[in-house]
Amino acid sequence: MNISSRIKSVPASTIMELLTYSAEAKKKGKKVYHLNIGQPDIITPKSFFEAISSNKEDVLEYALSEGLDELREAIKRYYNEYNIDFEKEDILILNGGSEALFFCMIALCNEGDNILIPEPFYSNYNSFANSVGVEIKPITTLAENGFHLPKKEEIVKKIDSKTRAILFSNPGNPTGVVYSKEEIKMISDIAKEHDLWIIADEVYREFVYDGEYTSLGSVKEVEDRVIIVDSVSKRYSACGARIGSLASKNKEFMAQILKLCQARLSVPTLEQIGAVELYKTDKSYLQDVNKEYKERRDVLYNELVKVPGVICKKPTGAFYIVAKLPVKSADDFVKWLLKDFDIDGETVMPCPAEGFYATEGLGKDEIRLAYILNKEDLAKASKILKEGLEAYLELNK
Repeated sequence: MNISSRIKSVPASTIMELLTYSAEAKKKGKKVYHLNIGQPDIITPKSFFEAISSNKEDVLEYALSEGLDELREAIKRYYNEYNIDFEKEDILILNGGSEALFFCMIALCNEGDNILIPEPFYSNYNSFANSVGVEIKPITTLAENGFHLPKKEEIVKKIDSKTRAILFSNPGNPTGVVYSKEEIKMISDIAKEHDLWIIADEVYREFVYDGEYTSLGSVKEVEDRVIIVDSVSKRYSACGARIGSLASKNKEFMAQILKLCQARLSVPTLEQIGAVELYKTDKSYLQDVNKEYKERRDVLYNELVKVPGVICKKPTGAFYIVAKLPVKSADDFVKWLLKDFDIDGETVMPCPAEGFYATEGLGKDEIRLAYILNKEDLAKASKILKEGLEAYLELNK
């Protein structure tokens, strides 16, 4: 029996082997602080659960393929509050930001086409692209300058006749970078000059701690080629709801995406009902969450940079840090932390960063850390990580 070469090209999760090490550590009685995955511990607004539990319909019907009107209206109002001029018709509801990204690649690219993505990038971009025969052309960014974009000419020289789009997350996963207004203008100019789409993954929009944030949705000059990917997962700590959205003022593009939405029928009805209420959440919720994450960032960053040889600029958004370590293999270091190191029966699990790169060999000496633990646990985890790294370096002189 044959298996398609397309599915064989999709990379397996690089974290699975490390989870085995984590499970073994726990069997031995160790407590493991997980900094490897972006699952927030922030409380989901109660209005989400209340809306679902109060629903009294006798039959749970399919929702409209484009999403509940009430939810699309709620998202429209949300964008309008940020001076982003979307109408309800410019918005479609998707099964999380992941389906939105996957549908974008299907709709914009033929097999053999390519898209530009700053690396390191969210590793599932690779999975989505490979599964539809799309090549990722990486735009390499560096820890030394906080993972900001290179000069325009460095990006432009990667464009060829098969390039269809520029995709990036802002604020960035896994780097925590927030692109400046000048960088957003540069991306807009490149897309316009070379007739490219822009896929802007903005699911961390509220998590900006220093400076200003510029959404691609506010750049009028390229509004006909901008696609905004969004989600309630991180914004309202509702990852399990799997409610995402696509927004674009390009009518032709949205009509094609709607065909894919119709083919998969609908997004879960009850979760959409709950999401309507999430978008009504008082702004104080997001202000408090922002303050909490900023404090967590500082706890982790301030401990990390105490170790000589660590290269890490303070991230200004999302809830991730990518740090370059003075080691040959971050993967080996993480396995050692789980297998051979603890402080009073406790250890920590970062995520090796190699899986966030497309360029062979990059990221081998880097880790990504998600500061999703409460500040007390994060302080313990930070201390363990610092002392673990110092001990590992001493062992490997």
